[in-house]
Amino acid sequence: MSSPAPPTKDEDEGEDRIFWLSLANPSVASQLARSEALSELKARIKAGLKTYPDFPKKGILFEDILPLFASHSLHLDLIRAFELQITESLGPHNIPDVIVGLDARGFLFGPTLALRFGAGFVPVRKAGKLPGKIETADFQKEYGTDTFAMQTSAIQPGQKVLVVDDLIATGGSAAAAGTLVEKCGGQLVGFVFIIELTFLNGRDKLNAPVFTLLESQEE
Repeated sequence: MSSPAPPTKDEDEGEDRIFWLSLANPSVASQLARSEALSELKARIKAGLKTYPDFPKKGILFEDILPLFASHSLHLDLIRAFELQITESLGPHNIPDVIVGLDARGFLFGPTLALRFGAGFVPVRKAGKLPGKIETADFQKEYGTDTFAMQTSAIQPGQKVLVVDDLIATGGSAAAAGTLVEKCGGQLVGFVFIIELTFLNGRDKLNAPVFTLLESQEE
């Protein structure tokens, strides 16, 4: 009698996906189990970051998220952490119809996150990068202003929209993205970031709930 064939990589990932979805579902896993899973994921994500002192200028400690995408396991950890954080924070009635990713690092994980939630993905780009009819919003930078743009038809009126980016600092760019969502008729349900620089109080500029995986309190 032949032994059963070992599970394929696709089967392993399928079972893994079911497990993690169960953690995100309050009817299947307890609050404690979800909280412990999220804490463990956050710890692995934090350990996977690389820091560079005095970049891009002296006195700044730069936290590099790119190693999270160079590692298959860390990339999965990041997406799982977002799934748990978003599901737990927004609740079952505010699961997004659209994920909006900010130019440019929001593009790294926004599309994958959209697939996980069965949502569409819409990019916010710098001015002059998108064809067709667009909405625009200005935001303040350290030196002068910049402009974000979104295609007007990308979001349908009433759709629930979640804005994602790698980092929230002063909050200006995220606030501009939120303005674009509302100009297009979307219902802004929140903002999600990998890292928050808490000492800059950027979340004070945002008019929807803010969720972050990690915090940095170092200036």
